[in-house]
Amino acid sequence: MHLTLLWLQLAAVAVVILIASHFLAKSADTIAEKTGLGRSLVGILLLATATSLPEMGTGISSIVMFGSPDLAAGDAFGSNLFNLLIIGLLDLYWRNGPILNAVSKNGSLIGLFSILSIGLASIAIFVDTGSISVFGLNMSPVSFLVVIVFICATYTIYRRSSNNEEPENNTENSPELDYANTTASKAALMYIISASIVVVAAVLLAKTGDTLAEELGWEASFVGTLFLAFSTSLPELATSFAALRIKAPELAITNVLGSNLFNMGPVLLFDDIAYSQDSLWNGISNIHTLSGGIAVLMTLIVIAGIRMRPRQRPTSALTIESSLLIALYVAVSVLVFLLA
Repeated sequence: MHLTLLWLQLAAVAVVILIASHFLAKSADTIAEKTGLGRSLVGILLLATATSLPEMGTGISSIVMFGSPDLAAGDAFGSNLFNLLIIGLLDLYWRNGPILNAVSKNGSLIGLFSILSIGLASIAIFVDTGSISVFGLNMSPVSFLVVIVFICATYTIYRRSSNNEEPENNTENSPELDYANTTASKAALMYIISASIVVVAAVLLAKTGDTLAEELGWEASFVGTLFLAFSTSLPELATSFAALRIKAPELAITNVLGSNLFNMGPVLLFDDIAYSQDSLWNGISNIHTLSGGIAVLMTLIVIAGIRMRPRQRPTSALTIESSLLIALYVAVSVLVFLLA
């Protein structure tokens, strides 16, 4: 396919994702309000799962169709980096002080679980953790550990929400919207429809991006970490900004942090299952440990921003954390391009 047509197809699918993401964020926020589950739990359980399914589909297809576990791992680790960049971009967009001021401490807890899962995955790349046979498939025990971390994180946030240990940070910066005319069942239906559209469109976007990258002759590690990761992370980007437009910063941030947990948990587990001839970790480049290390550092910056409050912007546009997140993303992008 001609390069111009590929770029146009990429743009058209991206527009579909942007439109559907608005309804996805609004329906998720309605569910959080109607059910009393809270935006932290809905962000990690509903939004993060829906917006991270493209990474799973892309990873499995990269292994099964193209025999490239490196591309699959690069997509997962690269999506983590791009998701953390999204927080920096959200902070630029949010005009009511630093955005992390409007996020409850549940956000920092999700960040800690995210660091644990990214750390485990990075160690598995650098150190041979061995493999176990499950239904005839050779898999790393780390693949199960990171899924357990995801489950523990979800359960912990659920317990905190149900026990009201950490109430949502509903201040004048994030007012509640009136969902009186919308029922929980209608919101659930809207969520299912919009999530389905986002997932299908994002898989098409990733497939188009993969074809475009192949036409341009880019290396698999670079493509997975940067270009393909951007394609599959567009739902997180669109949904998070849609959440800000309905004044739900908690939903936006927990969506991003929860997506990183999902990337390192269920996504890498199914990638490992798809790579049936060996453990996934034995078939991918050590360059991804660099991505993992920078993602841990960026997550620590986010956690510090959530825990240290109240704060003000040092300038009219930037905060310290947004500046660091953007700078680190640019730095790791250059390093991966040079070292891949």
